[in-house]
Amino acid sequence: MIDLTTLTIASARKSLDKKEFSAVDLAESYLAEIQKKNSDIHAYLEIYDDVIGQAKEADEKIKRGETLSLLGIPFAIKDNILIKGKKSGSSSKILEGYVGTYDATVIKKLKEAGAILLGRTNMDEFALGGSTENSAYGPTKNPYNLARVSGGTSGGSAASVASSMALVAIGSDTGGSVRQPSSFCGVVGLKPTYGAVSRYGLMAATSSFDQIGPIGKTVSDVETVFNVIKGEDPLDSTSLSAGFYGENKMKPTISIGVPWDLVNQDGIDRKVLENFKESVKKLEILGFEVKDISIPSIKYCIALYYIINFAEVSSNLARFDGVKYGLHLDGKNLLEDYTLTRGQGFGKEARRRIILGTYVLSAGYYDAYYGKAQIARAVFRKEFSKAFSEVDLVLTPTAPTPPWIVGEKNDPLSMYLEDIFTVTANIVGLPAISLPSGFLNIREKDLPAGIQFMASHGREDLLFSVGKKFLGE
Repeated sequence: MIDLTTLTIASARKSLDKKEFSAVDLAESYLAEIQKKNSDIHAYLEIYDDVIGQAKEADEKIKRGETLSLLGIPFAIKDNILIKGKKSGSSSKILEGYVGTYDATVIKKLKEAGAILLGRTNMDEFALGGSTENSAYGPTKNPYNLARVSGGTSGGSAASVASSMALVAIGSDTGGSVRQPSSFCGVVGLKPTYGAVSRYGLMAATSSFDQIGPIGKTVSDVETVFNVIKGEDPLDSTSLSAGFYGENKMKPTISIGVPWDLVNQDGIDRKVLENFKESVKKLEILGFEVKDISIPSIKYCIALYYIINFAEVSSNLARFDGVKYGLHLDGKNLLEDYTLTRGQGFGKEARRRIILGTYVLSAGYYDAYYGKAQIARAVFRKEFSKAFSEVDLVLTPTAPTPPWIVGEKNDPLSMYLEDIFTVTANIVGLPAISLPSGFLNIREKDLPAGIQFMASHGREDLLFSVGKKFLGE
């Protein structure tokens, strides 16, 4: 019997190589958990029919003495990442039944490293939301309390790892979509430096923010996956050059900055704040230098983020018109074909963002909104550069509230405000990691909490180093 609750990539690798269990045994164990739990949690939209076949191939490679880092390791994949011959629909009716014609670069790298792909996970439609409630196929529930949300947009990926329905998972992060569900589900989630991981084969939501990232139970697992999937890609013009990650030197003492003016503002749940302060004390006990810092423009981060997000969503989702692929509804003429297909194919949140994005990009409003947002983004970058000249890492809670009850947040603005701590990393392109920081007792039930570290560009190594110490790995 394999104990999936404590299994890590390192321990699985050791057992697979020692033949203590086979890749087929491991895959079957995860499939059994999925069979038992997925109907309640709804983390997966589909389980692939070739999982055991993939595992048998992995076993053959292990018998031949191959030592690939992820050989035989089971993964869950977010529904907006293309896999050749598999359905990929971004949890949207407009792409229902769409089958990928090529592998995303990240999938190609996982396959080359020997990973086993279990299935595709639920998400907010086209990565628009923060709870996985915007999926066209229903919400993913929190494994710790099925009445509450798993977070989003990578809620299915985070929930699959938290519930031992996958050893590790791949998500995408536009404004916190890997980190926030990781916090809500009590796992580790990494948003890499913008351009560190190729976006080729990722269905675009907000191209200047999107980044693919790993989710795991430990920092070491996340680091292992990141080292496999990162790297320059000629198919993605925004990917970083091969020489970007040089030899980074670790300081004897790592300094951590806390923007208390942001953390202490109204709207932060009292128990979240208490948990955060306890985490700061723990870091000080561990020997880290914690400082109070100020990033003046950070109070505008939500407004800045959503103006750019709406604009790019409007542009990126224009390609889904029902002409070449996906849903197609016949109208009286071509225009009505478009309006029927897009009106019924997109969910409420996608339609809202398309409309608002079209507005901020329209003549007469472009300069007032989108143009000013891009100017503010440049100011934001300068302020973070200054902050990182004073400290090595910036620390905040991952989310301002605990996971809420499914259906509780009907007001879109209240949902947008949930991103206050996470969007900053996407605006500036910084790497950031969410770590489990204990539990919050809400209505006599324990719900996971998380803290977030941000580092300067290319310094994922600092995130991994501090994360391992904080979690005692």
